[in-house]
Amino acid sequence: MTDSPVALITGGGSGIGAAVARQLLDAGQRVAVTGRGEQRLHDFAAEIGDCERLLTIAGNTAEYADVRSAVDSTLKAFGRLDTVVANAGTATHDSVADGDPAGWTEMVLTNVLGPALLIRASIDALKETRGRIVLVGSVAGFVPTPGNLYGATKWAVTGLAENTRRQVTEFGVGVTLIAPGRVETPFWDSYGSLPPGHLLTADQIADSVVWAIRQPDGVDVNTVVVRPIGQPN
Repeated sequence: MTDSPVALITGGGSGIGAAVARQLLDAGQRVAVTGRGEQRLHDFAAEIGDCERLLTIAGNTAEYADVRSAVDSTLKAFGRLDTVVANAGTATHDSVADGDPAGWTEMVLTNVLGPALLIRASIDALKETRGRIVLVGSVAGFVPTPGNLYGATKWAVTGLAENTRRQVTEFGVGVTLIAPGRVETPFWDSYGSLPPGHLLTADQIADSVVWAIRQPDGVDVNTVVVRPIGQPN
């Protein structure tokens, strides 16, 4: 397994990130996951069990020093980097007309700056492996919702994915935007309840992420929008 592929996933201790990590580990890959909550990372590692192919790294995805350190730690532990998954994200679940601006800075930095920092920190290693970048966006990055600043951050991720692809494709690096609809994850914890209707599971979104990662050499799947049946927007 010393030459098996290596993935680095931000926000990988729960939800979609953890589901992707589990699937890649099951496939024999080596995986590093980051997160700000050390206890959540500890619990995830305990759930996986004694696995020398898993590395957990505490840090803030919106701080370049932390992101750079996570990439360096992954390279030191595993010797290569084939995939990065910019999954970390947060939402304030309010609107620009009547929301609380106190939470907006963290949301914008995590959702928009975070993926850009991950790309910057990892691109040299990805050039060496002709690897892949996966950005987890949202249907909200395609369909406007009244007053939704979270949606605006995901529109930025949609643009970042294509802007990045246009630059790094010449290096042999692939870029995929995975844009989920409503998914049952801890994302909704701060909302207070799950939205109505059928929701996708984190594993169902992870299926799409892993499918994109495991495309044949030379194939670059760029945009995947995944909604649950019954979600109209």
